[in-house]
Amino acid sequence: MTLRTFAAAAAGFGRDLDEDFATIASLISRARAAGADLLALPEAALGGYLSSLHDDPAMNDPADVPPQLEVDGPEVARLVALAGDLVVTAGFCERGDAASGYRPYNSAVAVTGDGVLGHHRKVHQPLNENTSYAAGDRFTAFDTPIGRLGMVICYDKAFPEAARALAVDGARVVVCLSAWPASRTDPAPVLADDRWTRRFDLFDRARALENQIVWVSANQAGTFGDMRLVASAKVVDPGGEVLATTGTEAGLAVASVDVDDAVDRARRVMGHLRDRRPASYAALPLPARAG
Repeated sequence: MTLRTFAAAAAGFGRDLDEDFATIASLISRARAAGADLLALPEAALGGYLSSLHDDPAMNDPADVPPQLEVDGPEVARLVALAGDLVVTAGFCERGDAASGYRPYNSAVAVTGDGVLGHHRKVHQPLNENTSYAAGDRFTAFDTPIGRLGMVICYDKAFPEAARALAVDGARVVVCLSAWPASRTDPAPVLADDRWTRRFDLFDRARALENQIVWVSANQAGTFGDMRLVASAKVVDPGGEVLATTGTEAGLAVASVDVDDAVDRARRVMGHLRDRRPASYAALPLPARAG
């Protein structure tokens, strides 16, 4: 039996990188004290997320943007130094390149004290996020000290193909890093009752169950700009059962899983990857646009 302990953070992060790193150092210390092998930090943990996501881009503040960082830059190196023997995942605004027209990417890295293990650029963009970020174009799993891992960022998890691509690529653990807000158009007085909180939780459980993988979900907490973040960090087993959650409060959700045993047992009879029939749904067309 090889138990792995996962810690998923619900915490707030802003523009001040020194403050962000102080929060990260505290979370790493808490995760290490809990015996964690992996700590998942949220989307935009280095420098904060966008301060608003309006349907009308003109309502966004063009001056309030996250700092643009580089995978091989000093900030990620600082994260590497803090990680030590932990696998740590964190989101950040990645400086753009020629392929993106020099627009930044909404990105994530997985690191240990030995360096960067994996890198993901958010593919799916909600509302008008595409006015601030270029989109990534792939989902790729990678090897880590805790096994083969994949990452998705926030809205990526609303698309079954994203997590499925990682599972097919051998990921047995997928980390989802989010800055997921409550509903702006119909907010609930109690955050736990908000429809966007429910959707956040449903996506986490569905992606774990349909791929029979361990799902580790981190999210921003508190408020940022005009957004109220739903927190709800959690660890979900391959049967879609929530092993630990922060609820709608800031904190750490910590749970231990024998990943290989849990995944193998889940897939032994009802093997969702094994029983696929790709030829039956290959090259599905995009739906026609209304109007």
